[in-house]
Amino acid sequence: MGSGLSPVAPGTAGTLAAVPLAWMWSRMPAAPHAVLLLLLLPLGAWVCGRAARGQVDADPSWIVLDEMVGYWFAVAFVPFGWSTWGVGFFLFRLFDILKPQPAAWIDRNMLSGWGILLDDVFAGIYTRAALEVLGRLGVV
Repeated sequence: MGSGLSPVAPGTAGTLAAVPLAWMWSRMPAAPHAVLLLLLLPLGAWVCGRAARGQVDADPSWIVLDEMVGYWFAVAFVPFGWSTWGVGFFLFRLFDILKPQPAAWIDRNMLSGWGILLDDVFAGIYTRAALEVLGRLGVV
């Protein structure tokens, strides 16, 4: 959708572009939403791998489908709320940049579409876990 071509913070721009689709999908029943997320894994890995083919960088910054899928995992089944999804956005970007294990290992060692995608999916999973904890504490 062009968000990866942003001259500043393309990963953040890609994550921002993911928000409207996440909102639309949040209105779906849980079962089709879960199926959609699962189908995005092989499809996203294939697209990311195909896009990166022949590039010098194994994970070019202009490929942002990985950020999009990661954010979709982060807010999956979380009721929409500006504060919750905003905190999720911030946490997702933080986890994507910091890459806590095993995301860092995946980022360094899986040089394929799966590697491009999965470190961001893990950032989404970490974000989802943090949102769960913050929600139970009444913070979001």
